[in-house]
Amino acid sequence: QLQLVESGGGLVQPGETLRVSCSMSGFTLDTYAIGLFRQAPGKEREGIACISPSGGRARYADSVLGRFGIRRDNTENTVTLQMNRLKPEDTGTYFCAASRTPSNRCSIDEFAMEYWGKGTLVTVSP
Repeated sequence: QLQLVESGGGLVQPGETLRVSCSMSGFTLDTYAIGLFRQAPGKEREGIACISPSGGRARYADSVLGRFGIRRDNTENTVTLQMNRLKPEDTGTYFCAASRTPSNRCSIDEFAMEYWGKGTLVTVSP
């Protein structure tokens, strides 16, 4: 059974750092691109970062470019999103998603994703 589980959410103050991790099981990680999405209260889900199956390519939404970094460890079946200089507008539920993709591509289009985790809540507030 394919499974994605997010962890690492929490409450932080603006300017602080937080790390969200995705643990994956039930499939060969290095054949799947991983996307990170978030949904703020009352807003649509937004794709914010993705990483290719090989880890050689990453993409970021403009809203997080330069502040967030995504990396993966295919031996540990994990993907980590490092979030720096957090802002209140980064508040939301963060989701991991997976799609079978050529080795050097990834997407932050939610409609391209095949599998989803249940999410972890990140709150940025003074």
